[in-house]
Amino acid sequence: MAYYGKCIETVIEQLDKFTPKRDNPEQFLEAAATSLQALSPQKQSFVLEVLSGCLEYRKLLTVVVDAFYVEDGRLCLRVDHSRFEVICYLATFLLEELGFQLFCNIIKSQPVDKMCKFLRFFFNPLHLCSWIKDEWSLIYEPAHVKENWIDPLMRWQPEVQELINHLEGVSTSQSSPLKTKAKVTEPKEFNLTAPRPRTIPAPEPVPVVAKPRPVPQSTYQPPKEQQQLETVKRYNRRKAEELLLRANIEELRCAMPRSCRESAQGSKQQLRLQFPPRIRKTPKLTFYRPDNILVKLNTTAILREGALYQRQVEQELQRVDKLVDGAGDFSEFFEWQKKMQAKDREEQLAASECRRLQGKLSHEEAVLARQSLMQENKQRVEQQKEQMAKLMLQRAERRLREDRSRKELVEQVIEGQKNAKAAQTKLAKGRQQTVQEAIEESRGLLQRRAQAAQEEQRRRCELISQLRALETQPTRKGKLVDLTQIPGYGLEGEMSIVELRERLALLKENQRRKEEEKRDQIIQGKRAKSQELQNTVEQISLCRAAMGRSAALRWEEKKALAAAPAAPSQDERVQQLRRRISERAAERSRQAALLHVSAPRTARPKPRVSPDWWEKPGRLKAGAGWGWRARRAGTGVPGRGWRGDRVRAAAGRYAAAGAGGGGGVPARANAFPGLQAQLEAQHWLELERSRERRLQALQQGGSGPGPARRLEAA
Repeated sequence: MAYYGKCIETVIEQLDKFTPKRDNPEQFLEAAATSLQALSPQKQSFVLEVLSGCLEYRKLLTVVVDAFYVEDGRLCLRVDHSRFEVICYLATFLLEELGFQLFCNIIKSQPVDKMCKFLRFFFNPLHLCSWIKDEWSLIYEPAHVKENWIDPLMRWQPEVQELINHLEGVSTSQSSPLKTKAKVTEPKEFNLTAPRPRTIPAPEPVPVVAKPRPVPQSTYQPPKEQQQLETVKRYNRRKAEELLLRANIEELRCAMPRSCRESAQGSKQQLRLQFPPRIRKTPKLTFYRPDNILVKLNTTAILREGALYQRQVEQELQRVDKLVDGAGDFSEFFEWQKKMQAKDREEQLAASECRRLQGKLSHEEAVLARQSLMQENKQRVEQQKEQMAKLMLQRAERRLREDRSRKELVEQVIEGQKNAKAAQTKLAKGRQQTVQEAIEESRGLLQRRAQAAQEEQRRRCELISQLRALETQPTRKGKLVDLTQIPGYGLEGEMSIVELRERLALLKENQRRKEEEKRDQIIQGKRAKSQELQNTVEQISLCRAAMGRSAALRWEEKKALAAAPAAPSQDERVQQLRRRISERAAERSRQAALLHVSAPRTARPKPRVSPDWWEKPGRLKAGAGWGWRARRAGTGVPGRGWRGDRVRAAAGRYAAAGAGGGGGVPARANAFPGLQAQLEAQHWLELERSRERRLQALQQGGSGPGPARRLEAA
């Protein structure tokens, strides 16, 4: 066993030296082979075989050993990680080759308690067939893992279990007996003299306290700053409410009806014809005032930016030299680039229009899908009702069966209670006998422990007396030292401590002088470098100003291009999407009408309000059930949008029809989905037509659109 123990210790020592991130397995094995040449050939081949196998299957072994440390090996040291890897490799891959007897000898050569814990954890059938198999299957093929590794381990499990039981018996027999607890010393109270009773001191005179000043009234009042903040807060809130009310009352110009807009456009056209056209001046260039706050740049940023501007200046000078020498210009390329950019902008506008129309188309399709889903939900509800009825019948039958079984169980319990009383009396007598025997055994153990404690106490007293005798012996302390004396060891350059201190002082003085000279050189270099950086910063500021002026010129050109009127999109995809949207809207309105007609009519209660309630101004709002569409259309205020008038008229007609048929007034727009679908489709068509009319008017006008016109076109 000592032979195998030395081999395993050699493998563990080599594994501890291996680091996966730094070492290569092949090079590590070659180095290990050279270091193990002193061993015998048989031992060297066994060590190298086990070491190479542990390195090759390191992932499989690490899975098992890490899980062991998490579950059963929480108290084991991390130093034994390589030991458990070697034992796991031998049990998994070399158990058939070595034989069970040789494997037992190897296990017995290792620490018994650690091997018992690890083998019990590793050869647990529940672990082998569950998570170990799954983790190994993630690394290798599942069929290969089960056939070559898991099945052999399951075959060897009974023999290994016998080995574990044998090792546990050996460990219990070798364990040392429990040490008896030493008797605790009980201290005795000191016999001290009783203290004298304390004298009662004379009472001190009560000092006369001056009358305090009254608390100022401002302590109980809030400060003026808080009152000022409250007034400012109330003023801001009132101002915000006024702005909100004004925004709700005044609508955007794009939401106005077409009749009002046409009259305004006609008056503007007449004014243009009356006055002659004016020559527009070129707007001045916009130069933005630079911020007064300077950004502090470090040395690297200053040098990098200075080098960048220097390269740009050199490139510009080279370009000018080439032009002077007769090189070509890039004006044609810039014109072609502008044309291509304009073409790209038109394509982007067409693509954005397609995306907007696709969103509307998806909205229409979603409404159609929602209507079909409502029909399916109705059918599902009917099926669920039938299933619930069947389940209720089954539940009633199951309750009857449970009541019968419960009655039978109660009768059996009553009979069992009668038989339990006799068994309890018999059990009580047996327990009394066992208690008497245990008390006698404990008395004998206490006597033996008391005798052992007395022997231990006597031995300790002898040791204490010997130690105290050794402590009383005198010892020599202190030593006389002469700092000016040379030790006389015969070394070259030998000197006394005083001379050494003088030489060290001279050396420190020379070092301090050199440091001051070096410090002066560094300061001069820093001054020269700061002057160079200051010149670079001035050059950077000049370049930035020039680049700012060129950027302002480019911005004005881009602004003029953006102000040009945009032509209406004539893309085939846009036209096709518009046709599809109109078809989907018509189809949705037809389906909504069919759903409304096919719905069963139920008895309606009497109307709670008069039929002309819908015709009153301000009634048809979001609170009445029309949602945000009624707010956007301007319902409730006469003359505030074409859609509000139509919605009120349609609602009045529907209310009149409901009153004539004996029904009530609907509380929400969901009560008549057909009317809502028609109004929605008509709303989208009117928006498309108004947008096309605005684009045509902008093209015919020929003037640059201002902010209001751009808002309307959007």
